[in-house]
Amino acid sequence: MDNYQVLGTSVPRLDGKDKVAGRQRYVNDKQIPGLLHAALKTSTHAHAEIKSIDISKALEAPGVQAVLTGEDFPVTIGLYMGDKPPIARSKVRHYGEAVAVVIANSELEAKSALPLIHVEYQPLPYVSSPREALKEDAPILHKELEDYKHIPAVLPEPGTNISNRTKIRKGDIQEGFKKADFIIESSFEFPPGDHVAMETRATIAEIGSNGDVKIQSATQAPFLAKALIGYNFNVPIGKINVTSPPVGGGFGGKAGLQLEGLVYLLSRSVDGRPVKLVNTREQDLLTSPGHIGLQADVKLGCTKEGELVAAELTYLFDGGAYADYAVNISRAAAISCTGPYRIPNVWCDSLCVYTNHPFATAYRGFGHIELAYAIERSIDLLAEEMGMDSMDFRLKNAIQQGDTSPTQSIMDANTGDLRECIRRTADMIGWKEGIYKQVSPTKVRAKGMGLLWKAPAMPTNTDAGVILTFNEDGSMNFQTGVVEIGQGTHTGLAQIIAEKFKVSTDMVHVVHDVNTKTAPHDWATAASRGLMMAGRAAIEAADDAISQLKRTASIPLRCPPQDLEVAGGRVFLKDEPEIGILVQEVAMGYVYPNGNAVEGQVIGRGRYVSRRLSGLDPETGEGHPALEWTLGAEAIEVELDLADGSYDILNAVCCMDVGTVINPDLAHAQVVGALGMGLSFARNEGFIFNNRGQVVNEDLRSYKILRYGEEPQYQVEFLHTPQGDGPFDARGLGEQGVVGMPGALSNALSRAAGKQLNFLPLTPESIWKTVKEVK
Repeated sequence: MDNYQVLGTSVPRLDGKDKVAGRQRYVNDKQIPGLLHAALKTSTHAHAEIKSIDISKALEAPGVQAVLTGEDFPVTIGLYMGDKPPIARSKVRHYGEAVAVVIANSELEAKSALPLIHVEYQPLPYVSSPREALKEDAPILHKELEDYKHIPAVLPEPGTNISNRTKIRKGDIQEGFKKADFIIESSFEFPPGDHVAMETRATIAEIGSNGDVKIQSATQAPFLAKALIGYNFNVPIGKINVTSPPVGGGFGGKAGLQLEGLVYLLSRSVDGRPVKLVNTREQDLLTSPGHIGLQADVKLGCTKEGELVAAELTYLFDGGAYADYAVNISRAAAISCTGPYRIPNVWCDSLCVYTNHPFATAYRGFGHIELAYAIERSIDLLAEEMGMDSMDFRLKNAIQQGDTSPTQSIMDANTGDLRECIRRTADMIGWKEGIYKQVSPTKVRAKGMGLLWKAPAMPTNTDAGVILTFNEDGSMNFQTGVVEIGQGTHTGLAQIIAEKFKVSTDMVHVVHDVNTKTAPHDWATAASRGLMMAGRAAIEAADDAISQLKRTASIPLRCPPQDLEVAGGRVFLKDEPEIGILVQEVAMGYVYPNGNAVEGQVIGRGRYVSRRLSGLDPETGEGHPALEWTLGAEAIEVELDLADGSYDILNAVCCMDVGTVINPDLAHAQVVGALGMGLSFARNEGFIFNNRGQVVNEDLRSYKILRYGEEPQYQVEFLHTPQGDGPFDARGLGEQGVVGMPGALSNALSRAAGKQLNFLPLTPESIWKTVKEVK
């Protein structure tokens, strides 16, 4: 690494002490005079017509100010597809969907009135999977699909249950398979589930007498929420202010429009009084959106030398009852559909499909964790078919500079060294020492590998901004639109500013609450682009401020500004550093001994917008949608008991090429957290539905996430291929660690079990059934 003073050091998190001491204030901690509380009545059916709703008794309950149903709000809203009513109207499309809302003086009074609402349903046929939804006789869940507003990149098919189809057509797929000496075909699937962020979704909204809208929300995307409320409800955007304090975990689940639109409508219904709505844990799992499900068909072909030549891929994403955000997940998966492999001939259809499951939104990895599971399993199957070590097979076909992506975009000089990542990962897991070992009559140990790549799936004009002001002591105030959701970006950005000024991060005061009236615009804290894009804006803001400091200091120092340097809280001559002036003496303008003042306060301004991005051709998928790619390899070692299917994950390792590591401890923590989340996704998680579409594991007692004691030993290494357009050559790493985990775990357990495990979650019971071939 270059000779940095602050970058590359493990500066403690700026918000760490308050969080571990319990002093951090989240949305639900906020109280406003006259605050009302809302509670949701939710559906007990997965698909049903609402025959009637009787709210009369609830209206008479103590403290109740209003009871509202879908008929009160005849609109549909959404981010990429505007297909969701704020409250179910005329029918419910998934179990747990909101059918009525009570507003009362207290949370207790609001919840106490819910049982007094009587809803009469007429059950309708339940669509249980994407494959079922595509059958000719399947019920059409959204007959109004043609009328819904959506972004141009989304391509719905009215008259069907397909809310989006993204096509990739690269090379000649038929010729590719003619060249193949080995071909495998297989199918893979897993159910929808949830993010299980520690903080449930929460929003407060109020409307002033002048029409000003104030919203406080646990959101990753305050600027998107602001714009969508204005767009959907015809409110002048300048009259809307959304603030987001630090968020207690998001993982994509708090991007887009969550509770904000509904709570705005609730406030509007009670004359603008402030209304708070906080999800219960069960509602956060079911009523608000979770992670998407998938059914996939993969056909891969390679030559006898082990060179991949063709991939035919069909991804059927289970978007659930509403497409809203999910349509873009299917599009993102198409963009990266092959995983990080060089394949000259590709045919992919990536569909987002309506079902009667809880609807989906962004989830860490955004389409990549899903497609990677299907691809990485298929790579192992093909390597096994041709008799080649699966690690060597990955080495041979790993994408590199000069290759093309599925969208036919050339991988440029910023492309990470995936081959070295594979070699390092193999060394860490001890691949060459053996990948299968019998350790007792019923127990075996096995290893599995999975590769990862990810590029942000975002609008072509995605932006970020930074404002830098100064205090009288020379310290700086740093403001950005990036939300602190637990990832530590604010600390990394403070380090970038500190590095530019050659001071400690104690001199950089980050404004942790994002306020859309005062913070510079930022698309959303998503897609692992926050540090990269806001980092570029931070560098520009620092350069702008430094230029102003030099200009002001040049006046009393009587020299050209270009002869000056800024470092250590001083502005001084480069060649005579003893001659200089303190930053605090010029940050607010310079004042002469007689009181005359010149120049005035320094305000650094920085901005960055994604460069040279384009959309996709609707027929071929050709285009350049990726800002930057992060590449890496991961591996797992498991010990499986063949007698009962129980297993321990012993080791999980990862090598990722991230360019410059801004903060080693934070980077390591991000990746380890992602590895654990990916393992939980693959090992435990997913909704369990009965034959009526009701979710039977709707609380954290039964919806299993990775528990203490189930964690393996983690080992993480980073490579440094510079990202030329990144801040100090850094690239994103927040999501990427989850991507290869499901494939690696499934590959290891399939090897251990001697059976192909092409489903998730990989519970002991499901493995036992497969091993014993219990039908």
